[in-house]
Amino acid sequence: MSSKAILKEFGFNVAEEQKSIYPFSPVYKLHNYIIKKTQYPLERARNLVRYTTYLKEKGIPVVTPVNVNTCNPKQIDDACYICYPFINGSNYQGTEKEIIRAGELLGRIHALSSSKNTFGLSEYDVFDFYHHEVDNDMQKISNFVSSYQVNIPIQKLKELLHMAVENQETLKNTSLKWVETPHDYKANNLVFQNNPVLIDPDNAKWIPRTFDLALVLLLFHNELSSAPNRTFTPKEWKLFLEGYSKHQTLTNVEIKAWEETVLHVFLDEVMWLMAEVEEDWERKEQRDLFVSVTETLFHIKDYSV
Repeated sequence: MSSKAILKEFGFNVAEEQKSIYPFSPVYKLHNYIIKKTQYPLERARNLVRYTTYLKEKGIPVVTPVNVNTCNPKQIDDACYICYPFINGSNYQGTEKEIIRAGELLGRIHALSSSKNTFGLSEYDVFDFYHHEVDNDMQKISNFVSSYQVNIPIQKLKELLHMAVENQETLKNTSLKWVETPHDYKANNLVFQNNPVLIDPDNAKWIPRTFDLALVLLLFHNELSSAPNRTFTPKEWKLFLEGYSKHQTLTNVEIKAWEETVLHVFLDEVMWLMAEVEEDWERKEQRDLFVSVTETLFHIKDYSV
Protein backbone atom coordinates (compact mmCIF):
# COMPACT_ATOMS: atom_id res chain seq x y z
CA MET A 1 0.00 0.00 0.00
CA SER A 2 1.27 3.48 -0.81
CA SER A 3 2.54 5.82 1.90
CA LYS A 4 -0.01 8.44 0.82
CA ALA A 5 -2.86 5.99 1.40
CA ILE A 6 -1.50 4.87 4.79
CA LEU A 7 -1.03 8.43 6.02
CA LYS A 8 -4.49 9.43 4.79
CA GLU A 9 -5.99 6.71 7.00
CA PHE A 10 -4.60 8.64 9.99
CA GLY A 11 -5.84 12.00 8.72
CA PHE A 12 -2.65 13.21 7.06
CA ASN A 13 -3.03 14.36 3.47
CA VAL A 14 0.24 14.58 1.57
CA ALA A 15 0.77 15.45 -2.08
CA GLU A 16 3.72 13.13 -2.66
CA GLU A 17 4.79 9.65 -1.64
CA GLN A 18 6.86 9.66 1.56
CA LYS A 19 10.16 7.83 1.95
CA SER A 20 10.48 5.47 4.91
CA ILE A 21 13.08 6.62 7.44
CA TYR A 22 13.84 2.95 8.17
CA PRO A 23 15.08 0.65 5.37
CA PHE A 24 13.55 -2.62 6.59
CA SER A 25 9.97 -1.59 7.36
CA PRO A 26 7.61 1.31 6.56
CA VAL A 27 8.24 4.11 9.09
CA TYR A 28 7.12 7.60 8.09
CA LYS A 29 7.91 10.85 9.90
CA LEU A 30 5.41 13.62 9.30
CA HIS A 31 5.55 16.82 11.33
CA ASN A 32 5.87 15.64 14.94
CA TYR A 33 4.44 12.19 14.32
CA ILE A 34 5.73 8.74 13.43
CA ILE A 35 3.45 6.38 11.50
CA LYS A 36 4.73 2.83 11.32
CA LYS A 37 3.79 -0.80 10.95
CA THR A 38 3.02 -2.61 14.21
CA GLN A 39 1.89 -6.04 15.31
CA TYR A 40 -0.73 -7.95 13.31
CA PRO A 41 -3.60 -8.82 13.59
CA LEU A 42 -5.39 -5.93 15.24
CA GLU A 43 -6.00 -7.85 18.47
CA ARG A 44 -2.24 -8.16 18.96
CA ALA A 45 -1.75 -4.48 18.18
CA ARG A 46 -4.35 -3.57 20.80
CA ASN A 47 -2.72 -5.88 23.36
CA LEU A 48 0.58 -4.13 22.64
CA VAL A 49 -1.01 -0.75 23.34
CA ARG A 50 -2.55 -2.01 26.59
CA TYR A 51 0.91 -3.17 27.64
CA THR A 52 2.79 0.02 26.72
CA THR A 53 0.07 2.14 28.32
CA TYR A 54 0.53 0.12 31.51
CA LEU A 55 4.29 0.71 31.37
CA LYS A 56 3.80 4.44 30.87
CA GLU A 57 1.36 4.63 33.78
CA LYS A 58 4.02 2.95 35.94
CA GLY A 59 6.57 5.61 35.03
CA ILE A 60 8.41 3.94 32.15
CA PRO A 61 9.41 6.46 29.45
CA VAL A 62 7.90 4.78 26.39
CA VAL A 63 5.91 5.97 23.39
CA THR A 64 2.19 5.30 23.30
CA PRO A 65 -0.27 6.11 20.49
CA VAL A 66 -1.34 9.72 19.99
CA ASN A 67 -4.97 10.78 19.92
CA VAL A 68 -6.08 11.10 16.32
CA ASN A 69 -9.56 11.30 14.81
CA THR A 70 -9.53 7.63 13.91
CA CYS A 71 -8.65 4.25 15.40
CA ASN A 72 -5.03 4.05 16.52
CA PRO A 73 -3.71 1.43 15.92
CA LYS A 74 -5.70 0.37 12.88
CA GLN A 75 -5.68 -2.39 10.33
CA ILE A 76 -5.05 -1.34 6.73
CA ASP A 77 -5.43 -4.22 4.27
CA ASP A 78 -3.31 -7.09 5.63
CA ALA A 79 -1.17 -5.06 8.04
CA CYS A 80 -1.60 -2.91 11.13
CA TYR A 81 -0.21 0.59 11.59
CA ILE A 82 0.16 2.92 14.54
CA CYS A 83 0.79 6.63 15.03
CA TYR A 84 3.24 7.72 17.75
CA PRO A 85 4.57 11.12 18.75
CA PHE A 86 8.05 11.94 17.46
CA ILE A 87 10.39 12.04 20.46
CA ASN A 88 13.18 14.59 20.48
CA GLY A 89 16.47 13.69 22.08
CA SER A 90 20.00 12.51 21.41
CA ASN A 91 21.18 9.29 19.82
CA TYR A 92 23.12 6.82 21.91
CA GLN A 93 26.87 7.49 21.84
CA GLY A 94 28.10 4.54 23.90
CA THR A 95 29.05 6.45 27.05
CA GLU A 96 29.26 4.62 30.37
CA LYS A 97 26.40 6.71 31.74
CA GLU A 98 24.15 5.78 28.80
CA ILE A 99 24.99 2.09 29.14
CA ILE A 100 24.15 2.03 32.85
CA ARG A 101 20.89 3.92 32.30
CA ALA A 102 19.88 1.63 29.45
CA GLY A 103 20.42 -1.33 31.78
CA GLU A 104 18.37 0.35 34.50
CA LEU A 105 15.46 0.92 32.11
CA LEU A 106 15.36 -2.70 30.98
CA GLY A 107 15.53 -3.84 34.60
CA ARG A 108 12.59 -1.59 35.51
CA ILE A 109 10.59 -2.92 32.56
CA HIS A 110 11.21 -6.54 33.51
CA ALA A 111 10.36 -5.78 37.14
CA LEU A 112 6.89 -4.63 36.06
CA SER A 113 6.05 -7.87 34.26
CA SER A 114 3.17 -10.00 35.38
CA SER A 115 3.77 -13.69 36.00
CA LYS A 116 1.12 -14.90 33.54
CA ASN A 117 1.32 -12.77 30.38
CA THR A 118 -1.60 -10.62 31.49
CA PHE A 119 -1.55 -8.56 28.29
CA GLY A 120 -1.69 -11.51 25.93
CA LEU A 121 1.55 -10.71 24.13
CA SER A 122 2.77 -13.13 21.48
CA GLU A 123 4.75 -15.94 23.09
CA TYR A 124 8.27 -16.77 22.00
CA ASP A 125 8.27 -20.27 20.53
CA VAL A 126 11.30 -20.54 18.24
CA PHE A 127 12.79 -23.83 19.35
CA ASP A 128 12.51 -25.69 16.04
CA PHE A 129 15.73 -25.11 14.10
CA TYR A 130 17.13 -27.89 11.92
CA HIS A 131 20.74 -28.78 11.18
CA HIS A 132 20.22 -28.25 7.45
CA GLU A 133 19.18 -24.64 8.16
CA VAL A 134 22.51 -24.06 9.89
CA ASP A 135 24.35 -25.65 6.96
CA ASN A 136 22.48 -23.51 4.42
CA ASP A 137 22.97 -20.23 6.28
CA MET A 138 26.58 -20.97 7.12
CA GLN A 139 27.30 -21.59 3.44
CA LYS A 140 25.93 -18.14 2.65
CA ILE A 141 27.93 -16.59 5.48
CA SER A 142 31.04 -18.41 4.29
CA ASN A 143 30.57 -16.97 0.82
CA PHE A 144 30.27 -13.44 2.23
CA VAL A 145 33.32 -13.95 4.45
CA SER A 146 35.35 -15.01 1.41
CA SER A 147 34.02 -12.27 -0.86
CA TYR A 148 34.67 -9.48 1.62
CA GLN A 149 37.82 -11.02 3.16
CA VAL A 150 36.48 -10.94 6.72
CA ASN A 151 38.18 -12.73 9.58
CA ILE A 152 35.46 -15.03 10.93
CA PRO A 153 36.32 -18.69 11.72
CA ILE A 154 33.52 -20.36 9.78
CA GLN A 155 34.01 -23.94 10.95
CA LYS A 156 34.17 -22.91 14.60
CA LEU A 157 30.97 -20.87 14.28
CA LYS A 158 29.24 -23.67 12.40
CA GLU A 159 30.05 -26.20 15.12
CA LEU A 160 28.66 -23.91 17.81
CA LEU A 161 25.42 -23.34 15.91
CA HIS A 162 24.92 -27.08 15.39
CA MET A 163 25.39 -27.41 19.14
CA ALA A 164 22.64 -24.81 19.60
CA VAL A 165 20.30 -26.95 17.51
CA GLU A 166 21.10 -29.93 19.73
CA ASN A 167 20.49 -27.86 22.89
CA GLN A 168 17.24 -26.14 21.93
CA GLU A 169 14.83 -28.74 23.33
CA THR A 170 16.65 -28.80 26.67
CA LEU A 171 16.66 -25.01 26.78
CA LYS A 172 12.94 -24.94 25.96
CA ASN A 173 12.24 -27.13 28.98
CA THR A 174 14.52 -25.23 31.37
CA SER A 175 12.75 -23.33 34.15
CA LEU A 176 13.62 -19.81 33.00
CA LYS A 177 11.70 -16.77 34.17
CA TRP A 178 9.40 -15.40 31.44
CA VAL A 179 8.50 -11.73 31.22
CA GLU A 180 6.48 -9.25 29.23
CA THR A 181 8.98 -7.03 27.48
CA PRO A 182 9.18 -4.69 24.48
CA HIS A 183 11.99 -6.98 23.25
CA ASP A 184 14.30 -5.86 20.42
CA TYR A 185 15.94 -3.70 23.10
CA LYS A 186 18.63 -1.97 21.07
CA ALA A 187 20.29 1.43 21.05
CA ASN A 188 18.51 2.45 17.85
CA ASN A 189 15.18 2.01 19.63
CA LEU A 190 16.14 4.44 22.40
CA VAL A 191 16.37 8.23 22.43
CA PHE A 192 18.33 9.83 25.23
CA GLN A 193 17.04 12.87 27.10
CA ASN A 194 18.04 12.96 30.77
CA ASN A 195 17.20 9.27 30.69
CA PRO A 196 16.54 6.89 27.79
CA VAL A 197 13.09 6.85 26.18
CA LEU A 198 11.91 3.70 24.42
CA ILE A 199 10.65 4.77 20.98
CA ASP A 200 9.94 1.38 19.41
CA PRO A 201 8.13 -1.11 21.64
CA ASP A 202 6.36 -2.81 18.72
CA ASN A 203 8.14 -6.15 19.02
CA ALA A 204 6.77 -6.75 22.52
CA LYS A 205 6.72 -10.43 23.52
CA TRP A 206 6.32 -12.89 26.33
CA ILE A 207 9.80 -14.37 26.46
CA PRO A 208 12.46 -15.63 28.89
CA ARG A 209 14.08 -12.54 30.35
CA THR A 210 17.57 -13.89 29.73
CA PHE A 211 16.71 -14.16 26.01
CA ASP A 212 16.02 -10.42 26.16
CA LEU A 213 19.37 -9.87 27.86
CA ALA A 214 21.19 -12.07 25.35
CA LEU A 215 19.81 -10.03 22.46
CA VAL A 216 21.11 -6.89 24.17
CA LEU A 217 24.55 -8.45 24.48
CA LEU A 218 24.68 -9.47 20.82
CA LEU A 219 22.90 -6.71 18.92
CA PHE A 220 22.51 -3.62 21.12
CA HIS A 221 24.81 -1.63 18.79
CA ASN A 222 23.32 -2.95 15.54
CA GLU A 223 22.18 -0.51 12.83
CA LEU A 224 23.07 2.75 14.58
CA SER A 225 25.75 4.98 13.10
CA SER A 226 26.46 6.78 16.39
CA ALA A 227 27.10 3.50 18.24
CA PRO A 228 30.43 1.63 18.22
CA ASN A 229 30.83 -0.89 15.38
CA ARG A 230 31.11 -3.71 17.90
CA THR A 231 29.35 -5.42 20.76
CA PHE A 232 29.90 -4.35 24.35
CA THR A 233 33.33 -4.84 25.84
CA PRO A 234 33.33 -7.04 28.98
CA LYS A 235 33.65 -3.86 31.05
CA GLU A 236 30.68 -2.24 29.27
CA TRP A 237 28.61 -5.40 29.71
CA LYS A 238 29.26 -5.26 33.46
CA LEU A 239 28.07 -1.62 33.43
CA PHE A 240 24.84 -2.62 31.66
CA LEU A 241 24.27 -5.39 34.19
CA GLU A 242 25.07 -2.95 37.01
CA GLY A 243 22.10 -0.87 35.92
CA TYR A 244 19.88 -3.87 35.22
CA SER A 245 20.65 -5.53 38.56
CA LYS A 246 19.30 -2.56 40.50
CA HIS A 247 15.84 -3.91 39.62
CA GLN A 248 16.30 -7.61 38.76
CA THR A 249 18.13 -10.58 40.23
CA LEU A 250 18.66 -13.61 38.02
CA THR A 251 18.07 -17.12 39.33
CA ASN A 252 20.75 -19.79 39.58
CA VAL A 253 19.00 -21.70 36.80
CA GLU A 254 19.17 -18.66 34.50
CA ILE A 255 22.83 -18.09 35.32
CA LYS A 256 23.72 -21.74 34.70
CA ALA A 257 21.91 -21.71 31.32
CA TRP A 258 23.35 -18.35 30.22
CA GLU A 259 25.90 -19.61 27.68
CA GLU A 260 23.34 -21.89 26.02
CA THR A 261 20.87 -18.99 26.02
CA VAL A 262 23.27 -16.66 24.21
CA LEU A 263 24.07 -19.38 21.70
CA HIS A 264 20.38 -19.95 21.00
CA VAL A 265 19.66 -16.24 20.56
CA PHE A 266 22.58 -16.03 18.13
CA LEU A 267 21.05 -18.94 16.20
CA ASP A 268 17.67 -17.21 16.11
CA GLU A 269 18.54 -13.53 15.73
CA VAL A 270 22.06 -13.23 14.32
CA MET A 271 22.55 -16.17 11.94
CA TRP A 272 19.86 -15.05 9.50
CA LEU A 273 21.04 -11.44 9.72
CA MET A 274 24.51 -12.49 8.61
CA ALA A 275 23.19 -14.87 5.95
CA GLU A 276 20.39 -12.95 4.26
CA VAL A 277 21.36 -9.29 3.94
CA GLU A 278 24.29 -8.80 1.55
CA GLU A 279 23.91 -5.02 1.77
CA ASP A 280 25.15 -5.29 5.35
CA TRP A 281 28.36 -6.97 4.24
CA GLU A 282 29.00 -4.10 1.82
CA ARG A 283 29.36 -1.69 4.76
CA LYS A 284 32.59 -1.87 6.74
CA GLU A 285 30.90 -0.83 9.99
CA GLN A 286 28.50 -3.77 9.72
CA ARG A 287 31.27 -6.21 8.80
CA ASP A 288 33.12 -5.03 11.90
CA LEU A 289 30.02 -5.69 13.99
CA PHE A 290 29.65 -9.20 12.54
CA VAL A 291 33.25 -9.98 13.46
CA SER A 292 32.69 -8.59 16.96
CA VAL A 293 29.46 -10.48 17.59
CA THR A 294 31.03 -13.80 16.60
CA GLU A 295 34.06 -13.05 18.82
CA THR A 296 31.66 -12.33 21.68
CA LEU A 297 30.12 -15.75 21.15
CA PHE A 298 33.56 -17.39 21.13
CA HIS A 299 34.51 -15.60 24.37
CA ILE A 300 31.16 -15.83 26.13
CA LYS A 301 32.84 -16.65 29.46
CA ASP A 302 33.99 -13.02 29.51
CA TYR A 303 30.33 -11.93 29.41
CA SER A 304 28.80 -13.72 32.36
CA VAL A 305 25.67 -12.67 34.21
